[in-house]
Amino acid sequence: MFDIGFWELVLISVVALVVLGPERLPHAIRSVSRFVSSAKSMANSVKDEISHELKVQELQENLRKAEQMGMEDLSPELKSSVDELKKAAQEVQRPYAQKATETSEVGVDSTPRSSETSTPADKKAE
Repeated sequence: MFDIGFWELVLISVVALVVLGPERLPHAIRSVSRFVSSAKSMANSVKDEISHELKVQELQENLRKAEQMGMEDLSPELKSSVDELKKAAQEVQRPYAQKATETSEVGVDSTPRSSETSTPADKKAE
């Protein structure tokens, strides 16, 4: 990325020592290292988000191809993409379905049923 050799780093260090002095140099080095590490982490997070979005776009494209082909005679990679997309859709819907079943299992008087109050240890004892 940058073509900085050993002697250039030595020159930068000497100039920094002369300009900042020995009292402020450690603080400046820590500040620069924090900035560099935060920039790297931000770049990595952006890279991860882009790769995730590309994967989602690829899955959607494969699903469109599958729908156009009528979901018949699909290639193995398209079948796996469709299966992945179906699993992802089920995982997204699962928390909402669990909340709906939990609210429907509670009685009218808002007391939990006896099957909900038993613990896993109680179930093993039965």
